[in-house]
Amino acid sequence: MQAKTLKSDLLLLLIAAIWGGGFVAQRNGLEFLGPFTYNGVRFALGSLSLLPLVFLNRRRQAPYHGALPQGGRRALLYGGLLAGGALFLGASLQQVGIASTTAGNAGFITGLYVVIVPILGMFWGQRPSTGTWLGAILAASGLFLLSVTEHFTIGFGDLLELIGAFFWAGHVLLIGWLSPRLDAFKLSAAQFAVCSVLSLITAFAIEHITLSAMIAAWRPIGYGGLISVGFAYTMQVVAQRDAHPAHTAVILSAEGVFAAIWGWLFLNEVLGTRGLLGCCLMLTGMLCSELWPLVLQLKSRASTA
Repeated sequence: MQAKTLKSDLLLLLIAAIWGGGFVAQRNGLEFLGPFTYNGVRFALGSLSLLPLVFLNRRRQAPYHGALPQGGRRALLYGGLLAGGALFLGASLQQVGIASTTAGNAGFITGLYVVIVPILGMFWGQRPSTGTWLGAILAASGLFLLSVTEHFTIGFGDLLELIGAFFWAGHVLLIGWLSPRLDAFKLSAAQFAVCSVLSLITAFAIEHITLSAMIAAWRPIGYGGLISVGFAYTMQVVAQRDAHPAHTAVILSAEGVFAAIWGWLFLNEVLGTRGLLGCCLMLTGMLCSELWPLVLQLKSRASTA
């Protein structure tokens, strides 16, 4: 079992590295395509890449756990529209914002959803732990150092990434409610398709789309659609079968670290001392928020020993 857990943790670390690289691909994609065109094409690829899994999994339905019929077409339609709408808003803000900020900043600020999720959970009657509040304070302090200038202004791109983090958090909450009620692969393919359609509608309205530009952007499109969306999501499902729940969120929060590393390697992005300190505080806040229940559990075991 320990070997399986270690294997899953290493797979989750690979996923975090892939998602971190996705921010570099998104920056590169903007050299050829508008933000909505890029998102529309890459999420279409992501949805199509899941179709074989949808067909292979159609006879292995999970047991029914909620008010929506498992795999029902109407439930899938509503779920896909809700999740896809939230995904569209988060991805759009992220892609537009990344044009005005670095891949590292985008990765760390987007990762704030780890702290935002339990805070938004208060509206559903959930009480954030002390660790969540401590993590939020640390993350907010780090965000200030990373994004707010000496003149107390915040860059436009960083502001969009911050707003987008709230939509990513809302998306996580929606998926948490929908996933026990719907087939995971069908829901994912549906939400990616909805996000793609909304992005392409917006692109046709405000952007100039050419086939030559899409062909020129095949590398960032392929990475963003097939690897970052299709492959990484599928591997996440596989990894979480044996991964410890506390490990999953903590390891995936390294996405921002990898975004900064890949941005430095491939985009020549450099963080100053202030930015590095901000990133460290944000990462500490994310880890604090996720590891606090584990700390309390260990403390309880020690007191009863």
